[in-house]
Amino acid sequence: MARALALAEVAGEVPVGAVLVLDGAVIGEGFNQPIGLHDATAHAEIMALRAGGRLRGNYRLPGSTLYVTLEPCLMCVGAMLHARIARLVYGAADPKVGATVHLTGGFGNSTLNHRIEVAGGVLAAESSALLRAFFRARR
Repeated sequence: MARALALAEVAGEVPVGAVLVLDGAVIGEGFNQPIGLHDATAHAEIMALRAGGRLRGNYRLPGSTLYVTLEPCLMCVGAMLHARIARLVYGAADPKVGATVHLTGGFGNSTLNHRIEVAGGVLAAESSALLRAFFRARR
């Protein structure tokens, strides 16, 4: 999660960072870039999943863990389900658009054919502080 926070700090946009780990090795990293890349899908989680997929030669990433500084949105939750990651660890909760717990209950839907273990609140204070500072500077 510390690496995800470091990536969030260099984002230049809404500071969210993500790190994808498999068997103790980092296989993908990303930070928010939708503005810079003119791509609504360029969220930190998607960027890390893309990098991991390229490295592994497969979009399916079973056994992997995704660390992200902010609770993922619905789009990112869908990508994680398709990638078949095993575990999600996130920092700050996002009551407005977070889809693992807040918006839809995300992974708790019994009709889904894949389950992802979720741990939230890891380095939440640091993740939240980074986001607050970013938005405070914008006001």
